[in-house]
Amino acid sequence: VQLQASGGGLVQAGGFLRLSCAASGSIFRINDMGWYRQAPGKERALVAAISSGGSTKYADSLEGRFTISRHNAKNTMYLQMDSLKPEDSAVYYCNADVYVDMWRRTAYWGQGTLVTVSS
Repeated sequence: VQLQASGGGLVQAGGFLRLSCAASGSIFRINDMGWYRQAPGKERALVAAISSGGSTKYADSLEGRFTISRHNAKNTMYLQMDSLKPEDSAVYYCNADVYVDMWRRTAYWGQGTLVTVSS
């Protein structure tokens, strides 16, 4: 199983980006998926998560600026990031809780995509 994150880049403060995370490989079912970010010198932290049923949760610091979604049939997750701030600059990683069959379950990480917000 592989997770491929994309969509990062350089944007000015107040701008927007849309990240995508596509899962591929031997996938029976994906449970929770999530986006994490890690800024230089800081620990990786949860940004947003979404269950297979569409329930979502967000980091309190986001103030409603980000929206997580997923397309189950495509095994793909998205993160719409609006009103970006310089403090949102980080490497963004996607994570998925994957069943490869009815019994075996493993958490996978994508390779990360860099988001840089200039002031």
